[in-house]
Parts: sequence; structure tokens; C-alpha cells
Amino acid sequence: MSQTVYEQLREQIVSGALEPGEPLPEVSLAEGFGISRTPIREALRRLEQDGLVERAARGMRVRRRSPAEILEIYEVRILLEAAAAKAASQRCTPLELARLEQLHETMLKVSSDDPSAMASVNRRFHETIWAMSHNETLVDFLTRVDAHLVRYRGTTLTYRDRWETVLTEHAALIDAIKAGDAEAAEAVATEHMTGARTTRLLMYAESEDDLR
Repeated sequence: MSQTVYEQLREQIVSGALEPGEPLPEVSLAEGFGISRTPIREALRRLEQDGLVERAARGMRVRRRSPAEILEIYEVRILLEAAAAKAASQRCTPLELARLEQLHETMLKVSSDDPSAMASVNRRFHETIWAMSHNETLVDFLTRVDAHLVRYRGTTLTYRDRWETVLTEHAALIDAIKAGDAEAAEAVATEHMTGARTTRLLMYAESEDDLR
């Protein structure tokens, strides 16, 4: 039961049906789901671990968004993505590299008018590099950090000429990994995610302006 509640609340938060800062009182949620407070409490605890909810003066609430949080998330993600790329250049197998190159070919064919497809193949590209690091702890950390970004609507890939930049940087990243150049792979990944951070901050600023 707590799994079902967790999944439904998570979807409502990610979709924006539950707004940032919205209270999540256990009693009201239990009544709404027609269940006891125990599975509600368990689901909220998991959502807190995901970084989707936070503790307030009175119970839990949907975690607020802010530029400071974006900076915090990317401060960690940049380091982790760079570490994954570096490790991938040293440990990947020929089959894994072939899969990465195939994903890049798929990305080149994706229409820039299809944000969902763009985001999906981009995620698979990055998750493939994570797996190529052959470091399960690193993959776990990256998965957890990435989950913090799902509350920010829209994909950075559709912002201005970001998609073209991403394709160019992905190609450079593949070349570095293929060459076994750990320093180059680390540098390209760092530049790539730094660009994503800048784009996310610009998108946040523009969305806030729209609300004024």
C-alpha cells in the first residue's frame, strides 16, 4: 500500500499537480486515499529521501524550488558525471562503447520538435556512461542526484540551441572515452554538465519572470 501511495504522490509532485510548498498533512492524505496513516508516513519518508518533500513547521510539504538548490544539485552532479566519464574511459568494454555510439546515432535522428523523445534518449545516453564506469556506488549516487531535478519542469534540451551543443559535446565525450583519455573525458563531462546548469538557471529565471 505504501508503494502505491508513494508512486501516486511522486507522480503528482513531478507533474506539478502538487505545487512546491504545498502542505502534505498525513490525516488529510490518509482520508483521501482511504487508508491508515502508516503507509502515508512511509511514503512521505521515501519522498523525503528522494528530495521531493521536506519537513516544515507542521508536518511535510512539497519541497520548494530555488536557484540555490539548482546550484547545489549541479555542484554534486558535475563532479559525479565527470567521475563516471573518467571511469568509463578506463573500464568500458567494446560492446558498451558500441551501445553508446548507437545511442548517439539515435540522438542525431531525433526531432527537435519532440521534447519527450529528446529527454528519453539523452537519459539513456548518460545512464549508459554511468554503467560503463562499473562503479555501482557511483551509479547509485548519480541516480539519487538526478531524481532531485525531476521537480523542475521542462527539459534543458529544448532551450535555444542547447540540443545542438549537447550533440556536439556527446560526440566529443565518445571520442575521449574511445581513446581511453581519462582527463579529456572528465573535462568534456564537466563542461557538458556545467552548460546544463547554466541552462537550467536561465530557464528557472524566465519561468519566475512569467509568474510576475
